[in-house]
Amino acid sequence: MLAHNDHEFPGRFWEKSDGSKIRCLLCPRYCSLKEGQRGFCFVRQNVGGRMVLTTYGRSSGFCIDPIEKKPLNHFYPGTSVLSFGTAGCNLGCKFCQNWNISKSREFDRLTDQASPERIAECAQELKCRSVAFTYNDPVIFAEYAMDIAQECHKRDIKTVAVTAGYITEHARREFFEHIDAANVDLKSFSEEFYKKITLGALQPVLDTLLYLRHETDVWFEITTLLIPGENDSDEELHAMTEWMAKELGEDVPLHFTAFHPDFKMMDYSPTPPATLQRARDIALSKGLRYVYTGNVHDPRGESTYCPQCQKILIERDWYELGQYHIINGACAFCQTPINGCFDDRPGNGGSKRIRVRLP
Repeated sequence: MLAHNDHEFPGRFWEKSDGSKIRCLLCPRYCSLKEGQRGFCFVRQNVGGRMVLTTYGRSSGFCIDPIEKKPLNHFYPGTSVLSFGTAGCNLGCKFCQNWNISKSREFDRLTDQASPERIAECAQELKCRSVAFTYNDPVIFAEYAMDIAQECHKRDIKTVAVTAGYITEHARREFFEHIDAANVDLKSFSEEFYKKITLGALQPVLDTLLYLRHETDVWFEITTLLIPGENDSDEELHAMTEWMAKELGEDVPLHFTAFHPDFKMMDYSPTPPATLQRARDIALSKGLRYVYTGNVHDPRGESTYCPQCQKILIERDWYELGQYHIINGACAFCQTPINGCFDDRPGNGGSKRIRVRLP
């Protein structure tokens, strides 16, 4: 079934293939599509021998969030971010916590419509420091995200991609040229896990992380959701954090977050808080300076400390900020530089999620 004409936005990142087929070059699946066929993500489609993006200008909803909810702890702490997503995903995670959006085949869920200009205008009107492409992976709506980013930058609004990093070298450069900050979901350090649990592959994600670190100025942080018995072994955690310290450096923040049963993994147990603490201790032992815990109440694991003098720099209790001691991007006590994007005072965006409708 072909996409509705109103939403047949010309897609990039594709090439002609055999006969009337086209080949998608956006993500490592390289879907080969016959006339009318959709890719694995379900939102990119062959219409008349060309690629179209069927969700351009359509959203599953808008919220004002604290930036820490992305999670980003070193990107203008305390500020508000206008968050939204579309539908579909290019991974098939069995534990997906946004599955009603990312796995949606019902486009009537996309009830909020907004042009890139209107989203940027609203972010400015709502006093949001940034706009986040989230809930489902922005890689699959790259054209929409990039157009929004251009409009945001005209108004000095930052852009944030919450992504699994599952993107090709062909598309990676153009997409991230428009992004100011990213949280990359490193789901495991095992190819077997990626193949079995996400229906994807690990290496393209590692390539994205290496690209962000060594070839861009994008501020990025990493999140790993720890699933009991699947990706939480000491062996894997040692290997992953050693790789991060060696290949990405010690200053990339790492978030270990707790799993709760969802989607196709309802028979698993929630992650014990002790597992998050064990993972954090392992990462710190490898020299990583900023390691956080999430999805559990753990003020110590949520807060930022100076790697030199060990004093608390940003106190967090869930999404509430307390003490704040960063001046000119450095520790206010010993002047050690703290990697990230900081103002001398935290934002006052608040800790609550607020659902909004764009007029």
